[in-house]
Amino acid sequence: MATNNSTPERIIVGITGASGVIYGIRALELLAEAGVETHLVISKAAELTMTYETDVRAADLRARASHWYAAGDIGAAISSGSFKTKGMLIVPCSVRSMSEIATGITSSLVSRAADVVLKERRRLVLGVRETPLHGGHLRTLVQLSDMGAVIAPIVPAFYSKPQSIDDIVNHTVGRMLDLFDIETGVVKRWKEQQPER
Repeated sequence: MATNNSTPERIIVGITGASGVIYGIRALELLAEAGVETHLVISKAAELTMTYETDVRAADLRARASHWYAAGDIGAAISSGSFKTKGMLIVPCSVRSMSEIATGITSSLVSRAADVVLKERRRLVLGVRETPLHGGHLRTLVQLSDMGAVIAPIVPAFYSKPQSIDDIVNHTVGRMLDLFDIETGVVKRWKEQQPER
């Protein structure tokens, strides 16, 4: 009897309480357009931040995901290594969340799911949104990188000549999804469409 051991087109998306909730929202939208199954967990702090930064309500955000889980649901499917995914994107990733993940403290579903992704050697991408950073933050980021996480600070690229905030958000999120080999069609790639001279 044949079995299918391939990893499904499935990604966990964590949204935490740092500024930049729009990046998490856009990630869900782009993943849906790419046909990727999404499993969302949003922290209580992120829900609060979302009310300050956007007109999106928590219920509307959850509707953008294939599945969603309460932040305290430690028994959720995404808290187990037997639940196969391509990995997890946390965007924005707060300093609190990155610190919990680095120390193995899994007091929320976000940090538990991230810990599982690391232990299973899957891709964990952290869209860290904090500046400036002190030495403790930097040491924590190095520790996370040494553990296998990909640190992808939310930094705009201007070589694509963005014309709007949407262009900047799309490019940044598209580059993060590149790290999972997911093509979204929103990234203007360096020198790919240069005119011939």
